[in-house]
Amino acid sequence: MEHNDEEDHTETPELPLEIIIYILSFLQPSDRKEASVVCRSWYNASQDLRFQKNVTFCFPASSSSLELIRGLERKSRINLIISQLDGFTISRRLLLEVGLCLGPKLESLALPGSSITEASLLTLLPRLTSLHKLDLRGLDSLFMSGAFLSREEHRRQVRSALCGLEELILSDLRYLSDVTFRRLTDCTPHLRRLSLAGCHIAFEFDPYLGCPVGAIEDSSVLLSLRNLRRLLTEQKSTLKALDLSRTSVTPESLRTIAKVEGLFLEELCLHGCKELTDYSVEALVQHQPSLQRLDISGCAELTSRSVVAVARGLKALTHLSLSCNCRVTEKGLADLLSVSSLRCLDLSECLHVNGTEMVKGLTGLSPATAHLETLSLRGCSYIQDLVVFSLAQLLGSTLRELDLTSCVSVTDLSVRAIATYLQELVVLRLGWCREVTDWGLLGMVEVTKCDRQHEKVDVGPRFTRTFGNMGFFQPPTLPFEERPKLVTENDLELFRQQVGASHLRLSRLQELDLSACCKLTDSSIVQVVRYPDLHRLSLSMLLEITDKTLVSVARYCHSLISLALSHCPHISDHGVAQAAPYLHRLQHLYVSCCNNITDRSLCVLVHHCQRLRTLDVANCRNISGAALDVLQSQLPFLENIHCQHVGGNEH
Repeated sequence: MEHNDEEDHTETPELPLEIIIYILSFLQPSDRKEASVVCRSWYNASQDLRFQKNVTFCFPASSSSLELIRGLERKSRINLIISQLDGFTISRRLLLEVGLCLGPKLESLALPGSSITEASLLTLLPRLTSLHKLDLRGLDSLFMSGAFLSREEHRRQVRSALCGLEELILSDLRYLSDVTFRRLTDCTPHLRRLSLAGCHIAFEFDPYLGCPVGAIEDSSVLLSLRNLRRLLTEQKSTLKALDLSRTSVTPESLRTIAKVEGLFLEELCLHGCKELTDYSVEALVQHQPSLQRLDISGCAELTSRSVVAVARGLKALTHLSLSCNCRVTEKGLADLLSVSSLRCLDLSECLHVNGTEMVKGLTGLSPATAHLETLSLRGCSYIQDLVVFSLAQLLGSTLRELDLTSCVSVTDLSVRAIATYLQELVVLRLGWCREVTDWGLLGMVEVTKCDRQHEKVDVGPRFTRTFGNMGFFQPPTLPFEERPKLVTENDLELFRQQVGASHLRLSRLQELDLSACCKLTDSSIVQVVRYPDLHRLSLSMLLEITDKTLVSVARYCHSLISLALSHCPHISDHGVAQAAPYLHRLQHLYVSCCNNITDRSLCVLVHHCQRLRTLDVANCRNISGAALDVLQSQLPFLENIHCQHVGGNEH
């Protein structure tokens, strides 16, 4: 019988696009990005609208950007960040092309680090008929002359286009005045969010006229409280979010803003407003009880009176930042944590907080009503194991982000409690917790010399610093585990004697910071840091880790985008050569002060890490400027190189 090769040859049928889209829906964004380069059909599937929500295209002004803009024309919705625009021909052509190709599709536009002219912007704005967000922060060139939107014809065109604008960012504008502010906001009658952070606003006194604000109608020099209040009154039905961070808002001025009749703010940011007092926060809470997000960080005069007022008055609060308020103490934190709607709490740099009142507040809630998802205690040096253990037990099912950076009293007991109870964590920061050791990450009980001397019976193999024969254990069942309560010292001692869960169990981690935990070595990190979804990892200033750690991390954490290994003296070219083939997604690498890194590592990065955007090799004395120049010429996405004192010389 004659064999027919043509009859046996069959083509593999292609999967329908709908099936590929369904498969990609199970992947993380970074994995979908990798899958999109497999073939054209996978690329087309990755462009489905369900994957394109809130996608922003960011690029600098250049001649090559013109082709990019034309290529975006097929998108149905566009968000753009265009930097480094100026008044020259390329920038003018770029803005014109944005208006012609993308105008009706553009939903968000930001122009950071630019110095465009009024004429350039006015050719663009009338075409942006679907714009929801406009970011003009720092564009002093627009407002310096005071002539922006001075012609009625231009105002009419801009008003017609921007009537649906919801968010306007005017932060850090030195020359914003009553006149220009009024012209612009008259063109945006339905704002939901307004940012004036860092603007020069005269709240009570006009320094130019030497009289109280409001003595004249509209100032052409500065923005006044009277004009801001006018806007809030006119757009009170839609305005829900206001940012006055880093302004000189006074207690009485804030009270005036809060009392605007019919204004019901949901978000207010007052970061760094140093003149605010407890009185102003109490007045704010009284007149704006519907606030859901409040940032009063960096307000040096605030005390725990403000915490009590917030806890009692804002029953719908979901996000609160009190960071860098050094006069805040434990008072009021129990009431605050009993607010069942609270999701995110930032107490970083609140130096007098020790956490005991927080535990009491959470203890009063049933597990079904405790929903805190993000907790930052960075720099709270009085936080100890007892509190961390209690918080871990009480927040085990809800907490997704925990920051204990520079909590210097935290030890292995806290680390083991985190692994035992907080297995849903996505972000964990333990930087500068110097008492954390390998035993804590591994979930083991450290065997002391005294224990070895009193041990007379052979009970099997002991675990040493190599941990070659060790396994990973389920978390212990403790007598106080069933019903969360305030943990006692006896409970803590019982936990100290139990073998617990290793940090390998935190399989959902996407960010981990262990920098400056100086007692950590290869022994634990090689065994534990094996997180497939980990995006950001910092191991800087771990003086004992070697290339073993680097290679292991690269092999098991294949989703890494950012890796910090600065001040790790044993990391060398050999480790980079072995690790780089696993780090195709790496965008940010920090290896400053690693003197065993040489030009050979840069050659390896060129071949394997084509997506690198940031490279820090400062103070690496064995790297040459010539090798860095070659690296820059061959990596298309490289934007930032930190190379001070490379080769022993300032570069």
